[in-house]
Amino acid sequence: MPAYYKMEFEKPLDELDQQIEAAESQLKAVTARAENPEARESLSDENVLLLQGQIDRLRDQREGLLASLYQKLGPWETVRVARHPKRPQTRDYIELITKDFCELHGDRRFGDDPAMVTGFARIGKQRVLVVGHQKGRTTQEKIACHFGCAHPEGYRKALLKMQLAEKYHLPIVTFVDTPGAYPGIGAEQRGQAEAIAVNLREMSRLKTPIVSIVIGEGGSGGALGIAVADRVAMMQFAWYSVISPEGCAAILWKEANEQTNSAAAAALRLTAKDNLELGIIDAIIPEPVGGSHRDQTGAAKNLEAWVLSALEELKGLSGDDLIAHRYARFRKLGQFAEV
Repeated sequence: MPAYYKMEFEKPLDELDQQIEAAESQLKAVTARAENPEARESLSDENVLLLQGQIDRLRDQREGLLASLYQKLGPWETVRVARHPKRPQTRDYIELITKDFCELHGDRRFGDDPAMVTGFARIGKQRVLVVGHQKGRTTQEKIACHFGCAHPEGYRKALLKMQLAEKYHLPIVTFVDTPGAYPGIGAEQRGQAEAIAVNLREMSRLKTPIVSIVIGEGGSGGALGIAVADRVAMMQFAWYSVISPEGCAAILWKEANEQTNSAAAAALRLTAKDNLELGIIDAIIPEPVGGSHRDQTGAAKNLEAWVLSALEELKGLSGDDLIAHRYARFRKLGQFAEV
């Protein structure tokens, strides 16, 4: 884990990591001495076995502690995990679960937005259109992708390719991972709000199956702009909300710090479990122990299995049925009964 991104709740793991590192160094030194004929007589296989046993016990203890910590994450801690720099992004999932990916660029009106990735691919035997936010991994890529905050041309590009998928009767798979749409002056001048609003309207009436997964952050209209789908899922440690905890804290308490951010995260009910209880999503995709950033391949396998299962459920529905069910799904969000 990068030293510059230490999460407070993982501090109990640091002591065990230090003990494991010390034991491994000791074992390495003992093994090196054993290769020396002059020192071999003073060593025994028992010493090596004892050290190896100690290392195995410490590793088991660490795995147990890691699982325990991630079973009881709070909302703000979940947000921190969703932002981990090693967490798999859209291009990672494309590489891990798709074949024959053919990327498509541009919105035919202004330009190409690297914060929004689109292209045709195969997931298993299923041909699909993939659409997803890309935050970037290196500093240069993050700047180019605006840290996952798409511009209007990104949303127009996504819609253009989704309409192309409808034309060829291909299902659409979207990966949501953004703190929100880009709020700059240029984006507003080019119609940011209008671009997202048009996406919401047009996605609601596309006559092809749409499945959407929140793989990391799902912030505000920037997330919803590619998430009007027949089936919506969240990765176990993702978050999905109308605003980020920092934005909410700044509005409610005029200050965003660790305390107010934590209070805002709890009030927003932004975790996968909360969203499932509220009926906003349909499923939670489990992550490997310690989060997707520790095992990208394992996370990708779980995500692929859910996508194929969801598409299998939807493939028998006609275009008109898809539209009717999609409308009903979003129409009922926010319903409540007064007693």
